[in-house]
Amino acid sequence: MKARAVKGLNPDAMLADNLERIVATRLDELCSFVPRALDPARVKALHDMRIAAKRLRYILEVGAEPCFGPYAATAIKRTKDLQDLLGELHDCDVQLPRVRALQDELRAADALEARARAGAAPDLDPTLASGTPNAPTWRGLETLRIYVEARRGLLFERFLEMWREVEREGFRARLEYAITERPDPPTPLSQSDNGDEPSGSVASAVQSDG
Repeated sequence: MKARAVKGLNPDAMLADNLERIVATRLDELCSFVPRALDPARVKALHDMRIAAKRLRYILEVGAEPCFGPYAATAIKRTKDLQDLLGELHDCDVQLPRVRALQDELRAADALEARARAGAAPDLDPTLASGTPNAPTWRGLETLRIYVEARRGLLFERFLEMWREVEREGFRARLEYAITERPDPPTPLSQSDNGDEPSGSVASAVQSDG
């Protein structure tokens, strides 16, 4: 998925201001996949939402602490959790077509074997379809297929609950506000903080010695 262009970046502006624009764009990109990604059949939307979560997380990891308000750090965890869960879903979506394809290939090979066993017979004896060479493998693949499909269903339910929790938390609005906040600059160390006595104290000590 091609990333959205970020408009209004200014090389002469403060880093925090430019990062604010980038985060706002990446946040809008992530949220744009809802409601499409809430449909379990929308495999591409779920995959693209994972990529959008990854992009948002990475830019927040760069700018959250030095440039934004406190909720930005929380948003890193939310986007990481979302990215990880959608990644698990994507793994299932990659595995399932491969399992089905291999299963179909082995079954087709066994069908040819059963046909060859029939020779010139006018019809196929059902017993000839048993004990074919690949039967144990494609039966095992059937078990694997059931497992992956069931696991995907469970993971998708977790995703729905996670997204509902993110919305209840006010993730979008709170992050939009956090990126407009700027942390207070660090307070400069005084001489006493550095372990040095103020010059006035030194002068007093000298005068008292005299």
